[in-house]
Amino acid sequence: MMARRHADLLGVRAALSDRLLPVLVGAMSFLAALALGGTLACATLAGSWQGDTASALTIQVPRPNDPDAANDGTRLAAVQRALAANHDVQNATAMSAAEMNRLIAPWLGSDAASLGLTLPAVITAQWAGAGGTDQLTAQLQALSPDTLVQTGALWAQRVAALTTSLQASALAVLLIVALVAAAVVAVATRSGIAQLRETIETVHGLGALDSDIAGRFAARATWLALAGSLGGTLFALPVLAWLSWLAAPFTGLAKFNSLYNLPPALLALVPLLPGCAAFIGWVTAQLTVRGWLRHLP
Repeated sequence: MMARRHADLLGVRAALSDRLLPVLVGAMSFLAALALGGTLACATLAGSWQGDTASALTIQVPRPNDPDAANDGTRLAAVQRALAANHDVQNATAMSAAEMNRLIAPWLGSDAASLGLTLPAVITAQWAGAGGTDQLTAQLQALSPDTLVQTGALWAQRVAALTTSLQASALAVLLIVALVAAAVVAVATRSGIAQLRETIETVHGLGALDSDIAGRFAARATWLALAGSLGGTLFALPVLAWLSWLAAPFTGLAKFNSLYNLPPALLALVPLLPGCAAFIGWVTAQLTVRGWLRHLP
């Protein structure tokens, strides 16, 4: 006990309470962990969705039952033969009448035939080619004029823009959380200085170095920030695991039979949060105390 009392001659432990500051830093660490998880989730979803969307291929064949350009069968059959012979086109499947009716039901009702409309045949496939589909489009239009070939490249670009915006938002949240944590430490340090003002002025007047006084506050702030951040980070882990489980159908990475299936990158980065919080606490306390001491005579 005597050693502990002599180790804290300024009374910094009493001035910097171990109640409010760790709770606030813990809350900031919890939010930082969620923001970090959101950033990595956006990157994972972007990689998964962009690949699937960019390779999607849709072919619309107008008047599918009319003869093709060579009078060698229907237009739809000619397009299907050409797709089957093209190695860059995979899993080409023509939508059935029931599927078409379900697709257009919100706009034209459940039975397009009753409206007297001749709908184009729609073929869905996957594009495995390295370049664009201009050559495929020309080939199909030669067999069946006005055939339309669309890829998911435009939607892939939109997904990329969306995920970039989400990642930027998550990183902005991380920055705001760090600034708020620094502000919390600064306010707590200023409050501690106010309580010990006379003592600090006395020891400073007797020749105590600014680095020694700032070091005592910084050590205390570092410990409190580290303890609070550890609690907030540990509390965030099950929440992140739950969110990862919910996102499993969209990413295809997590396993439904395991709750703790967080991405390896997140498991590597989240444990760094307490260290970052401790560093923020140390730097903020040092700057706050040194800035206040510079105004002393």
